[in-house]
Amino acid sequence: MATDLAAALDIGGTKIAGALVDGDDALLTRVQRPTPAGEPAAAVLRAVTDVLTALAGHPAWPRVTAVGIGSAGPVDARTGTVSPVNIPGWRGFPLVEALRPVTGGLPVTLVGDAVAVAAGEHRRGAARGHANALCMVVSTGVGGGLVLDGRLRAGPTGNAGHIGHISVDYDGERCPCGGRGCVERLAAGPAIARHARAAGWRPAEPGGDTTAAGVARAAREGDPRALAAYDRAARALAAGIAATATLVELDVVVVGGGVARAGETLFAPLRRALRTYAALPFVRALPVLPARLGADAGLVGAAAACRSGPDTFLSGGAAGN
Repeated sequence: MATDLAAALDIGGTKIAGALVDGDDALLTRVQRPTPAGEPAAAVLRAVTDVLTALAGHPAWPRVTAVGIGSAGPVDARTGTVSPVNIPGWRGFPLVEALRPVTGGLPVTLVGDAVAVAAGEHRRGAARGHANALCMVVSTGVGGGLVLDGRLRAGPTGNAGHIGHISVDYDGERCPCGGRGCVERLAAGPAIARHARAAGWRPAEPGGDTTAAGVARAAREGDPRALAAYDRAARALAAGIAATATLVELDVVVVGGGVARAGETLFAPLRRALRTYAALPFVRALPVLPARLGADAGLVGAAAACRSGPDTFLSGGAAGN
């Protein structure tokens, strides 16, 4: 019923967020901690457990009927394990079992974090009303999730739509995933900053922001090296989007995450590059929209997935509602 609550976790390479989410997708409470991504497995688990324990201390916790986890991937929903590319201490880590002291006997659903974002954006965000959507997160890494025929398609392991590890440069750099020339290696926030610095870009102010956000500010001011770094990222994203759209046919692409906050600094070259790569009639003019739910999309989606199952639930009851 609408008053039942789900506990939702969104585990990424930068932050770990948690919330209690009601049946109308409203967040009753929200908790967030930084991800100690470079530390050993136990330290990362402590941060996740701290978030979940804080939720369990909320007076509404007894109303929680299920737990949904969207984790940086790859994940394996069949075994409850995670191996996030950007959290090297977790490789085949038994996350669902490790959280059992807090979750107790509650059912737990595990999906990739971008799959959860796709669920959230389809229910309440920019993909609402579209039967076929690719929703992407461009941040510390690059991930994606697919909604096809109005249904979230997480796949057998919970990773379907993981666009960040499509290879778009077969002679490209080796990616931490083991592949070469992955979208993530070219378009994630650290990649944008790394490319700009390699080209000689530095913040105008000593000690200034050297992250992708700092590069975006410089790009808006017309710095050619910063603009080139975002153009390179946009072309990689466009190539991955075009490949995905050609395979499954899409109505819309939704892009969120920290890098997407650059706005038209990213979206203008992305749309321009997509016109080059997506040339067939059924992928031409594919709309690319900014995400609407911000940092809450993964939490809303993780809650929705655990209520109805990651490969069965419909957005708002039916596509277009």
